[in-house]
Amino acid sequence: MPKISAPTVAEHRAQRLRTLLEAARVLVAEQGPDALTLSALAAQVGLSRPSLYEYFRSRDDLVAAMVEDELPRWIAELDAEVRRHSSPADRISAFVRAQLRMLTDGRHTALVVLAGHALGPAAQERVMAEHSRLFAPLVEALTDLGVDHPELRARLIQGVVTAASPLLGADELANRRVIDAAVTQVRHGIPDIRG
Repeated sequence: MPKISAPTVAEHRAQRLRTLLEAARVLVAEQGPDALTLSALAAQVGLSRPSLYEYFRSRDDLVAAMVEDELPRWIAELDAEVRRHSSPADRISAFVRAQLRMLTDGRHTALVVLAGHALGPAAQERVMAEHSRLFAPLVEALTDLGVDHPELRARLIQGVVTAASPLLGADELANRRVIDAAVTQVRHGIPDIRG
């Protein structure tokens, strides 16, 4: 019987999974998303590749597990920031600002990098089930404002965040300009356009 490093087999598996996910995050942060393979992860943690199949059936499964692991922390942080504001309009601004700020702080690097990874349908479904929770505080703020189709509008606002995110970098002043422009776009559109 293989040695376990915890009081129970379940605790051992949970510890091992945590170690694997952390090693995968480091691999992505240091070498980019293309470096994330089951072989590379096995080498990183000193396990045989077949041992990883106990945890992940494929690279897609690994990516989905990483996103599922990180997304709840992202959502909790975002939700706490949004709920610090009482006015619905300020909560919408906070939603945009917080997400864009989180993209630059380095703590969510793996999630950000993997967000663009093309997943297979099964893994995509797993991630989207968790991802839909992201919009809850935004949908609530839009509903409080009486905006028509708040779920659709929330997705469109997320589109502004998604479009702004590649414009962020190491320059704090430039990042502030991008974030301010994204918030202005979401809250006011382009006011000089006449239809």
